[in-house]
Amino acid sequence: MILKRLFDLSVCIVAAPVIVPVALVAVVVVKCSSPGPVFYRGRRMGIHAKPFYIYKFRTMYIDAERTGVMATALNDRRIPPGCDWLRRFKIDELPQFINVLKGEMSVVGPRPEIEALTRHYTEEQRRIFSVRPGITDFASVKFINLGRILGEGDVDEKFMREVEPEKTRLRLKYVDEQSFWTDAKILIMTVGAMLRLPSLWNSRKDRR
Repeated sequence: MILKRLFDLSVCIVAAPVIVPVALVAVVVVKCSSPGPVFYRGRRMGIHAKPFYIYKFRTMYIDAERTGVMATALNDRRIPPGCDWLRRFKIDELPQFINVLKGEMSVVGPRPEIEALTRHYTEEQRRIFSVRPGITDFASVKFINLGRILGEGDVDEKFMREVEPEKTRLRLKYVDEQSFWTDAKILIMTVGAMLRLPSLWNSRKDRR
């Protein structure tokens, strides 16, 4: 646990020179896009199934959650003009380094979920709660362009049928394989996936 914490803090320190200026640009974009706070705080289930509030840059209109839609579709109408690229390039996730500094999350670990989904976990799936949730994991890499995968329209059914089961399987994969080397491997995979994002989003299929 001490090694893991030192790893998290080291990544935060090394990444800070890149994160801070990008985050400042994101703050300006969010404030100019629509009325409301800069940050979104969403309730998630953490280690030992203890709830906490995850931080993100707000990239949807206020009260967007009241629509009852869980997944975010490609070209979702709940996203204000100018904020779509923050989501596509994962810039909206940067405030989660605050959660890491607070000890609620790790840099690498199973992505945290809402209680509405985790309350249906089987005993086997509840093993996910044995480790601290993270900013990135195997599922984050596989579904890094989730909006493109889900497409447009009513995407909740497709998300629950095709995406969430695979995400849960990959969360368990992390629990079974967790180690310093696994974390390093996932970080390298994440960087590689991030570098591929421009080509993924600029494909002919996704041009408006």
